[in-house]
Amino acid sequence: MKAVIWIPAVLLLAACASTKVEIPEDTPPAKLIQKAQEASDTNKYKTALRYYQTLLEWYGDSAEYLCTAEYEIAFIRYKQRRYNEARSLFESLLSLYSRAEAAGTRLPPQFKILSEKVLARITELGH
Repeated sequence: MKAVIWIPAVLLLAACASTKVEIPEDTPPAKLIQKAQEASDTNKYKTALRYYQTLLEWYGDSAEYLCTAEYEIAFIRYKQRRYNEARSLFESLLSLYSRAEAAGTRLPPQFKILSEKVLARITELGH
C-alpha cells in the first residue's frame, strides 16, 4: 500500500530538499503535523512540505499519518494554485482509498471526503 503513494512523495522530496529545516529524529508525529500546520498557516509552504515529507518517511507505515501527509501535501499544492499537481495527488490518495476498501481495510474517512470536495472545487475552477 505504501509504495503506490510513495511515488508522488518521492517526487516531492526533490522540491523540499533545499528547505533548511532541522528536524530532530525523535520528533513525534503529532509535533511534525503541528509544525507543518504552523508553517502552512503562515504560507511557508516549503517548510510545511518538508515536515509532511518527514511524516511520510518516518511514520508512513501508519494509515492515519500516511493519509494525513498525502492529503495535506495535495492541499498545499491546491493553495499554491498548482491545480494539475493537486488533482493528481488527490486522485492518487483517492485511489489508495479505493484499493483499501476493496481489500477490506479502513482508512481515516475525513481525508477521502475532503479530497473529493477539493477535487470538485478544482473542477469548478476549470482545471
